[in-house]
Amino acid sequence: MGARLAATLFLAAGLHGCLTYEYEHEFWLRVDGSGTVNVTGRPALFLAFKGLATPADEAASREAARQLFERAGLRVRRVTLTHRAGHAYLFVSADFDDVNKLTGTPAFPDLRIALSRAGDNLRLEGGWARPGPPPEVLERDGLMAVRFHLPSKIYEHKSATDGVERGNIVCWRQDVAAGLKGERLDFGAVMDARSILLSTVTLFAGAMVLATLILGGGLYLVARHGRKGLASPTGPPAP
Repeated sequence: MGARLAATLFLAAGLHGCLTYEYEHEFWLRVDGSGTVNVTGRPALFLAFKGLATPADEAASREAARQLFERAGLRVRRVTLTHRAGHAYLFVSADFDDVNKLTGTPAFPDLRIALSRAGDNLRLEGGWARPGPPPEVLERDGLMAVRFHLPSKIYEHKSATDGVERGNIVCWRQDVAAGLKGERLDFGAVMDARSILLSTVTLFAGAMVLATLILGGGLYLVARHGRKGLASPTGPPAP
């Protein structure tokens, strides 16, 4: 029975790891608001959500996507057009300086996102929805998602689909059909204002200082004991 349960859990984990999306925003965010975003999706969904009409020619399609993101003020790292299960997928990777400036830009008419201070923490909130009238998209199958790789400890989140994954990843998803109907996908999280890297470096530095103090204290005690030994009389006792 235990072996069967273990096999079932392993299979479920494998299926979850193989989950794919027809349209996805994936953010790598830093505590200062800068970061990288990868957008992947079928060209028809880029048209429906971003108004990007991709030409049939692959080179022209990649160039149109590049120009769209550059007009939004991002630095495009890579644009590719791949195929999966008979479908074409456009992929754009780009860097941004301030996530708060993405909302409403040419590349993100479908996204509302804000990162702000909340006491000693940072609050991320926003939503993703189709802008404009309903588009004519024939294939409405599959899932769409927005996913964040957050830079610090997550204290709470707004009903992320699978909770906090691998320590700092949160994801929200919905059916493509629901997104095309205009249903909003809301997201949000509260995290530490200190990055995981900074916290790790601070902890390591503190441990090094403590170790140095302990070592220094030990050496001082050894040296002091040695001086006392040298000051003590070592000659033979008087007759």
